[in-house]
Amino acid sequence: MDDGKYDQNGQLRNGSFAEHFKDGSIACEGKHKDGNKTGTWKYYHKNGLLQAIGEYLDDEIKGEWKWYRENGRLMQTGSFTNGKKSGVWRRYHKNGNLMDEGGYLADKHIGRWHYYN
Repeated sequence: MDDGKYDQNGQLRNGSFAEHFKDGSIACEGKHKDGNKTGTWKYYHKNGLLQAIGEYLDDEIKGEWKWYRENGRLMQTGSFTNGKKSGVWRRYHKNGNLMDEGGYLADKHIGRWHYYN
């Protein structure tokens, strides 16, 4: 995918943006402001189901994000502060049951992590 700040005319990207897979289906969609990703962005699997959704501010990932498997089930949730993993993160087994959960601070594991079968 093209993460460039400039459009095909060499201008900074502004407004709604979408990128497509070779077959024409949507790969991602969101908005740019002065060439930077901003607001909610959505990324899709080739089968058309949502792969990830979350926020950007001035091209930096922020806030809570969710990732999904190709079958549509939740795969992982987590948050970002200053572009780094922070807060509670959770991963899920393919069957949808919780796999593990624990904390991050500035991209580093902190505290006690819990693992589930």
